Amino acid sequence: MDKHDTVGIDCVAMCVNDIACAGGEPLFFLDYIACGKNYPEKIATIVKGVAEGCKMSDAALIGGETAEHPGLMPEDEYDLAGFAVGVVDQKDLITGENIKAGDVLIGIASSGVHSNGFSLVRKVFEMTTESLNTYYDELGTTLGEALIAPTRIYVKALRAVKEAGVTINGCSHITGGGFYENIPRMLPEGARAVVKKDSYEIPAIFKLLQKTGDIEEQMMYNTYNMGLGMVLAVKPEDVEKTMAAIEGAGEKAFVVGSVEAGEKGVT
Repeated sequence: MDKHDTVGIDCVAMCVNDIACAGGEPLFFLDYIACGKNYPEKIATIVKGVAEGCKMSDAALIGGETAEHPGLMPEDEYDLAGFAVGVVDQKDLITGENIKAGDVLIGIASSGVHSNGFSLVRKVFEMTTESLNTYYDELGTTLGEALIAPTRIYVKALRAVKEAGVTINGCSHITGGGFYENIPRMLPEGARAVVKKDSYEIPAIFKLLQKTGDIEEQMMYNTYNMGLGMVLAVKPEDVEKTMAAIEGAGEKAFVVGSVEAGEKGVT
């Protein structure tokens, strides 16, 4: 799509959401761009997205590096990487060790595919300008716009929950591996997460992907976030406060399930 001003937001989001997921606050971010040929205006556009992501997460962009690799990489390709450093008091670490049967699972809405599962996306849809510029009624946008929507940054929402006085027992950033690989990461032994699929509306982009690619449901939930970018486990009495804090921070939240006693994993 030759649109380079949002991929930086994705890069920042993947780092700072992991920090927030552990109960921390991002402090600063550094980026690295490797390219076949340095087109200064293109690099400036990429970095603009990185700066935007940093602003959204209250992190400082304190430096970076651009490396030109002629002969190693094609001229129009680049690889963007970055990392963030955050801080958390030990008492505020979200480890998942206090998750108990009866805890409620709250999902925070994603903006779409986020930053994972694009190898499959490229297999399902033709990667041509014509295909990406096709408008779909169910998406309300073109296919390209729906796919490229930047990853949501949840730093402020999770901070709002903490400021509301809620102790988050567990937190999962739903990235590559979808529900099956990410939700169990927060669970202690003997706890099983049960997610009710009909507890929220699955975004149209995932329905379109599944239908067009004829992908089985298990594979969808094992690859994509399916509309939930973060899943939190909180005590039943904290549900209303948590929902209000997340929505007050400008995100959408849903009660999506609960924790039961059983084999560690997700149903």
